[in-house]
Amino acid sequence: MAVTIIPSTVAACSNFTALVTGAPPGATSAVFTYDGATPQTLPVVAGGAGPATFTAVGSGVQLLSVSYVDAGGVVVGSDSGTVTVTAAPAGTISTTLSAPGGTTTATTTLTCSAGLTSVNGTLTYTLPGGATVTAAVVNGVVAPTNLGVALTPGQTVGVSFTAAAGSCVACTFTPITVTIPAAPSCLVLLLPPTGAVVAGQPTTLTALVLCNGLPVSGASVTFSGGGATPVTGTTNASGIATGSLTFPTAGPASVTATVTATNTTCSCTNVSSTPITINVTGGGTGGTIQVLPSCWQVNLQSPLPNPFAATLRARVSPAAAGVTVSFFVGGQLVGTAVTDATGTATLNASLNLLQALSGSFTATANVGGTPVQATGPLPPCLPL
Repeated sequence: MAVTIIPSTVAACSNFTALVTGAPPGATSAVFTYDGATPQTLPVVAGGAGPATFTAVGSGVQLLSVSYVDAGGVVVGSDSGTVTVTAAPAGTISTTLSAPGGTTTATTTLTCSAGLTSVNGTLTYTLPGGATVTAAVVNGVVAPTNLGVALTPGQTVGVSFTAAAGSCVACTFTPITVTIPAAPSCLVLLLPPTGAVVAGQPTTLTALVLCNGLPVSGASVTFSGGGATPVTGTTNASGIATGSLTFPTAGPASVTATVTATNTTCSCTNVSSTPITINVTGGGTGGTIQVLPSCWQVNLQSPLPNPFAATLRARVSPAAAGVTVSFFVGGQLVGTAVTDATGTATLNASLNLLQALSGSFTATANVGGTPVQATGPLPPCLPL
């Protein structure tokens, strides 16, 4: 007796055949049994039977058995053979989650290098808390599925595939977990102007718009504040927009840049920068101010975020005591000091890293009824 299997090595979900020769005397039929498939009974002719056709399932070396039966239904012999089944290749599950209408929709794509026609069954979405939602898979295709709940960024959904009963799927699919992505984050940065800002004269301002750290082009940015007429600019490919404001009067002006429209999916509209304070001078001749040698150094006793100690000095002319001098570093007010009898004002200020590395500071005051301003270098103190 002998069992022959053709081919002896077969891919999962592919067909193979089995036949026997040398059936024992008296055998009239042979019963072929493989895995969970329905047994096949074939007549014995000239000592042989078959072929019987089966679909390979699972993977590895598997047993096929044959029982020989006589005319009275009595088993008069048995035999067996093996077939090696190559496991089905790995397929992939890819799911994206979105939230139209307030509830989350899952869109899933199945891929299988052996083809999708055998991929039939059920896709199961496991929601936070354990509830499940199912969707039918027909020839590897599943329709977008409304999960019926409004999920929030950071929550996860499990996705798994179950083959239809009695089917043989040409690929294996490992379950995946999908996380609801965070909403895009928009940031607007307003840069301090360079040079003196004089009342009645236009001043160019620059803003940078970023979405998740990447430049946003084509966004409308409105510059406003300080009593100036607002002006709108459009960001370029680098996310930079400029606008020119004319401040009507001297003094401190608080200015903000706000995105008023955007052509991206990032939620940038109505996002504003942190306001910056700009000192606007009057350009008069009632007096002058000059900056004196100043510097900064690391102060190990000062906590973050301002670990740098700076000594800022300026002198007004004509010399007068009691004049308030405002000191700006990096476009930001860091403090005020009052002049002594020589017209000198000294301020001990704490700076952050960007301010310390800006390399300059500005002193402003009102001398003789006229706002005046001067800018000078701010190097590190030596030795450090």
